[in-house]
Amino acid sequence: MRKKLIFDSVQLDITLDRLCRQLVENHGDFSESVIIGLQPRGIYLAESIHSRLKKLLKKDVHLGMLDVTFHRDDFRRREIPAKASETKIDFVIEAKKVILIDDVLFTGRTVRSALDAMLSFGRPARVELLVLIDRVHTRDLPISADYVGKAVNTLASQKILVELEAQGSKQNKIWLTTNT
Repeated sequence: MRKKLIFDSVQLDITLDRLCRQLVENHGDFSESVIIGLQPRGIYLAESIHSRLKKLLKKDVHLGMLDVTFHRDDFRRREIPAKASETKIDFVIEAKKVILIDDVLFTGRTVRSALDAMLSFGRPARVELLVLIDRVHTRDLPISADYVGKAVNTLASQKILVELEAQGSKQNKIWLTTNT
């Protein structure tokens, strides 16, 4: 397997700060906005964004986590059943601006599932998507991110490997991997 570094720890910090400033520019004090991280890996990015926003705004911002397992269109097609994660949304999303956060935007199917799952909690005024990596040419559905850490041209055979300290890695690094 060949690995090409996309983000090191310093680049990731700079990118996360930029994304937070873009969010503040568009959402102000977040009085009408909430953040929802997508399980399983988007929650780590959402927690990092949440913590940075709290420091920038000097106030708390609503943070939730959403599991989309049972809303996926491939749920019954897997050989090994998918394991569900926790959903925790202890605030109202009705008429709020929701920022969905995930680590990688690949085919768009997880985001579509998240939109379905989220409607169980109310009808938001607006939904935006923030992703760390946008795999540009791999979309199955017409879904695009509003906030992107980095757009990366990839082949379907390549993978994005996200290593975050919050997930137990030694350092924050994002890789593009190719099997050879």
